[in-house]
Amino acid sequence: MEIRIGVQNSNREIVLESNLSATDVRKLVDNAIAKPEALVLEDEKGRTVIVPAGVLAYVDIAASDVRKVGF
Repeated sequence: MEIRIGVQNSNREIVLESNLSATDVRKLVDNAIAKPEALVLEDEKGRTVIVPAGVLAYVDIAASDVRKVGF
């Protein structure tokens, strides 16, 4: 699952690959915004990304692209 996070007042977005389902990511985002607290996600390599909920601009959840080999 590819997750792209937009941060307010920043031109760059955070992009990570995660093993979580789209539903699980959505729940984490909803909980972070509701409390408010930090959104904490872990990518498939074990790295942790922490974004304060107050600066979230958007969260884009998309299926990972499967690249075909060949012509």
